[in-house]
Amino acid sequence: MRPHGRRAGLVTFTSHVLRAALALALTAAPAAGAEPVRLVLLGTAGGPTPKAKRAAPAEALQVGDRVYVIDCGNGVGRQLALAGLPLDQVREIFVTHHHSDHTADLTTLPLLLWGTSLHGAITLHGPPPLAKSVKSGLKAAAFDIATRVRDEGRTPLADQIRIDEFRHDGVVLRDDRVTVTAARVDHPPIDQAYAYRFDTASRSFVISGDTAPSQNLVRLARGADVLVHEVLLLDPQETAAWLKLPPDDPLVRHIVRSHTSYRDVGRIAAEAGVKTLVLTHFVPGSVEVDRERVLSEIRKAFAGEVILGEDLMELH
Repeated sequence: MRPHGRRAGLVTFTSHVLRAALALALTAAPAAGAEPVRLVLLGTAGGPTPKAKRAAPAEALQVGDRVYVIDCGNGVGRQLALAGLPLDQVREIFVTHHHSDHTADLTTLPLLLWGTSLHGAITLHGPPPLAKSVKSGLKAAAFDIATRVRDEGRTPLADQIRIDEFRHDGVVLRDDRVTVTAARVDHPPIDQAYAYRFDTASRSFVISGDTAPSQNLVRLARGADVLVHEVLLLDPQETAAWLKLPPDDPLVRHIVRSHTSYRDVGRIAAEAGVKTLVLTHFVPGSVEVDRERVLSEIRKAFAGEVILGEDLMELH
């Protein structure tokens, strides 16, 4: 894979923390007549605390003039703006699960879209308690919403939000641009955590969300062009040392059992038969990635393209 931009050369986005984001092209050419497709890694850090060099987890898939957002970590609206993605093209938002690093801006993003350019409905897809969370978020923003309705003549935001809450695997959206399929993954103690597959006319992308090694994810990703998968960069003893906690501490146990080690992610990509593996949701998200260590381990099982994700990186 060679670096490639939206125009003739390399396009580099500079984030507010001055991280360069490479625009990368997949090896296969788009199908004849297919609309241009690009996936943007809006945020690549894992965990609930803000990071200096990586934003909270989120992705955006742009198909033609439509944008589909996956997860709403803190600052997702700002990341969309930095990526040059038009806010008025966002109509569908997908939630993988309800940990705060993925949902801190669950209601904030629709509120920001509404405050700028939202015309028509926006649909939020995801597992429970999606409906309850959105209702609570709208209640918290009631003063601002009421003020803008009265002062600016806006339609009440609640009238423009649709909720698609689901509890099972299967297709959650099929429109003229994309088919989106959800599959439950293993992220204890959360029972309702999902990965998503996006099939377009020219590319297929799978977003793992947070998960331990999952055969259901392997089935979902079978033959996909791109698998965007979370990764734990440390072994169990190293995780305990990083957290400065004993190995049997509940937080250490949670991180180790509910995420996928860099030692396993290559095998998962190989079993799924994907063409490209993109690592994101780095845990820890506040340290530099030991690229040689991670890549050498992945190469033991996976011979395809491997990309270590960065904020605002694009995949075409």
